[in-house]
Amino acid sequence: MTAGPARPSAGLQARAWLARRAEAVAIPVGAAVTGFVVFGIFLALMGKSPVQLVEIVWRGGFGSAFALGNTLQRAAPLLFAALCVALPARLGLVVIGGEGAIVLGGLAAAAAAPSLAALPAPLAIVVMACASALVGAIWIGAVGWLQAYRGVNATIASLLLSYIAIALANHLIEGPLRDPASLNKPATLPVGDALMLGPMPGLGVHWGLGCGVIACLAAYLLMDRTTVGFAARIAGGNVRAAQIQGLPVGRLIVGFTALGGAFAALAGFFEVVAVQGTANGTLAAGYGYTGILVAFLARQNPIAIVPVAFLLGGIEASGGLIQRRMQLPDATVLVLEGLLFLVVLMSETLYGRFKLFSPHLWAARGETARGTA
Repeated sequence: MTAGPARPSAGLQARAWLARRAEAVAIPVGAAVTGFVVFGIFLALMGKSPVQLVEIVWRGGFGSAFALGNTLQRAAPLLFAALCVALPARLGLVVIGGEGAIVLGGLAAAAAAPSLAALPAPLAIVVMACASALVGAIWIGAVGWLQAYRGVNATIASLLLSYIAIALANHLIEGPLRDPASLNKPATLPVGDALMLGPMPGLGVHWGLGCGVIACLAAYLLMDRTTVGFAARIAGGNVRAAQIQGLPVGRLIVGFTALGGAFAALAGFFEVVAVQGTANGTLAAGYGYTGILVAFLARQNPIAIVPVAFLLGGIEASGGLIQRRMQLPDATVLVLEGLLFLVVLMSETLYGRFKLFSPHLWAARGETARGTA
């Protein structure tokens, strides 16, 4: 009777675990640094100072209590928008239509507010949040349904549905739901002071930030600590194997895309009830597209989304200061984010290529050492 292969030692297993985690951090961080370096070279060729850019980003995003508050407020919707990308990604789907769900979520909250005025404020706010989440879940869930049962590519379907959502919202805001008092800037009726959410105690930032962090934690527990999340990861790794095992792949796809859409819609809900007070054209502020970058930088890890959203929120918060101090176009931050996204996508080819982060090579080397001893 031949003995099976020797199991790696506990020390080797621990080092392998650390290596995998280190790779998941080192490559995205390296990609982000590379993106900043390339952008700095681009600025230098234009006669601008890359060092000044870094200084302004720090000052505008993190250098004062006001800047930090602005960063946190911008990071709040990015948490929800990134979850709209990260959750379906575990099933192998690239959903990029979170912007449409954000707009529809904010519109749903504003449209529901006038009919809820007779309810107690806490109950009315909960109903508005549920209405927003339901609309977002239906809209992005439709992307999952088209992928699972009609074979329509989720990336294309989500992008096209996002444009439709924004156009539909603009039509409703400028038409049936328009407040007659909004002359120069079409908007819905105000939700009213009673239904507006105040800031979190001690932070001066609205409750969307706290709820976004809780949502990221809940998404992590769902994906990494439940059988449903395990089934989703199996389906994302090999759909055919998941089907052979009897997993409901179609329902998993629809369910996780719908959940991602619900989270994205909550970003629109908080923008209405905590920031703007009405639904208007500024709901389409690009948070859904920035959320794609956040999710990819975080490697679709809901916990890692929190610090990455904070970083990207700081970069966006410094955009106006960059424009004024460096005499650059207001789209400079968008160029930087696009370059970061490109570098992050290119860095995907680096996983598993470095011996430092390859536990199986360590195991093979350990077995060789034991064989020659």
